[in-house]
Amino acid sequence: MNQAETLWIKDPLAIFADHAECGVVVRGSEIVECVARGAQPKTKVGRIFDASRHVVLPGLINTHHHFFQTLTRAHPAAINKELFPWLMALYPVWSRLGPDEFRVAVRLALVELLMSGCTTAADHHYLFPAGLENSVDIEVEEARALGIRMTVTRGSMNLSQKDGGLPPDHVVQDEDTILRDSERVLSLYHDPSPGSFIQIGLAPCSPFSVTKRLMTQTAELAHRYDCPLHTHLCETKDEEDYCIERYQCRPVDLLEETGWLHERTWLAHGIHFNGDEIRKLGRHGVGVCHCAASNMVLASGICATKELEAAGAPVGLGVDGSASNDASNMIEALRHALMIGRLKYGASAVTHLDVLRWGTEGSARCLNRKGIGRIAPGMQADLAMFTLDELRFSGAHDPLAALILCGAHRADRVMVGGRWRVMDGMPVGVDLARLMVDHRKAAGKFK
Repeated sequence: MNQAETLWIKDPLAIFADHAECGVVVRGSEIVECVARGAQPKTKVGRIFDASRHVVLPGLINTHHHFFQTLTRAHPAAINKELFPWLMALYPVWSRLGPDEFRVAVRLALVELLMSGCTTAADHHYLFPAGLENSVDIEVEEARALGIRMTVTRGSMNLSQKDGGLPPDHVVQDEDTILRDSERVLSLYHDPSPGSFIQIGLAPCSPFSVTKRLMTQTAELAHRYDCPLHTHLCETKDEEDYCIERYQCRPVDLLEETGWLHERTWLAHGIHFNGDEIRKLGRHGVGVCHCAASNMVLASGICATKELEAAGAPVGLGVDGSASNDASNMIEALRHALMIGRLKYGASAVTHLDVLRWGTEGSARCLNRKGIGRIAPGMQADLAMFTLDELRFSGAHDPLAALILCGAHRADRVMVGGRWRVMDGMPVGVDLARLMVDHRKAAGKFK
């Protein structure tokens, strides 16, 4: 690596890192040095980027999403409904999803995330109507083309309406098909190394759409491949009631019985845990993704973030599906988490520093990714850089707090693995106008 390939991101307006007031030095894909206040880099640098207008964060990490749902935002069939009626309204609409529409939905979601400062995204794709069997392959191709990190979770549903589940019969798959394809995509794409761009997770959708046997066999497969596990859990009281009626146990008990209680598991929502369950999840290091926006839209409740974190459970953030958020904006997700957290715990109990930590280091812990989530030597050079040049920030005195309190929504620069992926607010190599035309055309199929 020659000197010219070493970049000093110099003198940021503010930075969410320890002892890095004068910036960071990036060589190749890694951060090699943090430059403390009043210091100069010890590393020889070939290039300098003047960051004096920028607030620098570790790249934001989205731990729960459903990319295909960008095609059904603010859909008339589903607005103003709670989770179960919302799903019942949208399942028939989503069942028309094909590979071409799915590809453009994935591309738009990833671009939208990048532009909001997100450098790593986890998508939970669980819908497999005929013709969409290669959805994981499509997601991997689109992520690689854009240069964003992904944990692509191979979702599954095998419990349909005829079996007492929620989804229609024609969007689910049988157990053998699910497990066979799960092993296929793990063999092809899963790279568990710390700096990897693509990892695969296995993600049975929820207790009301999969069988207990599938949960158990999926856990066994994940153990063999050292890959993470993910599912929706305790999002609503309806789910809890369903679990008790069908399995004669609460949702966390179901996790324990099927081999899911370990640090490679992270859960979406986690609203309706009791105290004993929170302590159990903490003891086993099970992560929880807080999806504040969708929880508010669907009136599901508020995640017990403070109790979970105090118990030892990693807490991360996610935008959730773009039909329940209805956006794919990660920096906005941090503001949502702050506001609803203060409503639950009080004005001083949840700070901007808390949500910045949850959206970076906490989210990395949820995904069990070791090389991302912090600005420090040896970590991947994943950075989100925001300016405070808009009217909304005028008069702001604390730059880090201003990002959250004044409502930042678009990054000026985004770096993933040492390469700029957003410059001057625009995604590199992406024709936004063409993407929006293609996406609107695809969305027209779902009216």
